[in-house]
Amino acid sequence: MIQLADAFLAVILLSVLLSLASNRLKALVKIMALQGIMVSLIPLFLAQHQTLEGGALLLMQVMILIKGLLIPGMLFMAVKRVSIRREIEPIIGYHASLFTGLMLILASAFITDRLQVAMPGNQVLLMITAITTLSAGLFLMMSRRKAITQVIGYLMMENGIYLIGTALAKQTHTMYVVEFGVLLDLLVAVMVMGIILNNINSAFDDVDTGFLEELKD
Repeated sequence: MIQLADAFLAVILLSVLLSLASNRLKALVKIMALQGIMVSLIPLFLAQHQTLEGGALLLMQVMILIKGLLIPGMLFMAVKRVSIRREIEPIIGYHASLFTGLMLILASAFITDRLQVAMPGNQVLLMITAITTLSAGLFLMMSRRKAITQVIGYLMMENGIYLIGTALAKQTHTMYVVEFGVLLDLLVAVMVMGIILNNINSAFDDVDTGFLEELKD
């Protein structure tokens, strides 16, 4: 199970790098769907000394549904509605973003080594992946102009926070309850963002948030 957890964490890190290097919005949504499913399954592979209760398993299934299907599905419909295929002019280029992602992995490994926190099953890679995902999500929000890409960065940040909670939580069931509450807020935020995206696109024929600077009283 631990080897499988390592494989899943490696795929999550790869999805982070792919997100930073990709300019196709539909591909980004698919990557986030895969990442959401992988992140939701991580506690299952780390629970080697304890069995997940029925309630925890149910919440895990709900989170997989929300992270892997519902939220990506809503984003996919938003991308089709605004007819935007890719982000042409990011604030920071894609090669530089990919290099930044690699540096974030190294910085996360350094921070994890300094923290010296006991990880479930001695999974040091868990905290490295968590910090990298959180930092990359924040970077994605700051380095892209399209509102949809910024929402994806927000989702990536939430995945990173969830992994940090997985690494530090003493009781898996409690962690799932807290995460489920966060996901409900996140789901509402994505629904509201979908409405905002539609209004931005109607007003400016684009979803570049830079156009919001042109609004005047």
